[in-house]
Amino acid sequence: MAKKDSANPDVFGAALLDFYNETYTEDITVISSLTEDDEIPVPYLFRDFEEMPEIEQEALKLAEGKILDVGACAGSHSLYMQKQGKDVTALDVSAGAIEVCQLRGVEKTVHADVFDLTEASYDTLLLLMNGTGIFQTLKNTPNALKQLGSLLSKNGQILVDSSDIAFMYEEEDGSYWRDVSRAYYGEVTFKIQYKKQSSQAFDWLYLDFKSLKKEAEKTGFTCEKILDGPHYEYLARLIKTN
Repeated sequence: MAKKDSANPDVFGAALLDFYNETYTEDITVISSLTEDDEIPVPYLFRDFEEMPEIEQEALKLAEGKILDVGACAGSHSLYMQKQGKDVTALDVSAGAIEVCQLRGVEKTVHADVFDLTEASYDTLLLLMNGTGIFQTLKNTPNALKQLGSLLSKNGQILVDSSDIAFMYEEEDGSYWRDVSRAYYGEVTFKIQYKKQSSQAFDWLYLDFKSLKKEAEKTGFTCEKILDGPHYEYLARLIKTN
């Protein structure tokens, strides 16, 4: 079973295990510094390929070689790629998530923080469901990209999605407000809750494509936009150039 940490419980893992074990009764609550509380429907995390948005479907098609599915959650992306005969490893910081991946049949799993990995060489790093979130802040993005680049083979790629959330600051008169305590408007702080468990607050980054491209090129990547989604989201491909 997943190990429990009373200081920072495995909220996602608990919800995923409940759903897998058919004891699911409620969704995950997301508390944000930017907007009102929201919910993540747990069943959605177990979706099939046909239920995924086009951005995710395209990323799974483009993933090649030795693939690391970063933030694999319930393993839906990894399972699809595995069934396509691809060499994929599911990675997550949540012990419960990795347990669910294993129970669902994902053959290769790693319970770790991707930024703690050192000796690995992947051809594709897959960062989906707002993959830039793990960069935490714009200032930290170059360091995060350097670490991810160290895990890639020569000419390896990062497939990552994100959203430009500038629209969330728009007033009815067309002007914009933003949290002036933050250096970049896409920086948000979250907490997640499930049943009686609550995570510690954590920083999360929504990064517009122009900023991602700028930071990527500073850290030895080329960066191209692959696809725009219907609501300010996009899929990008970063290729290691050195």
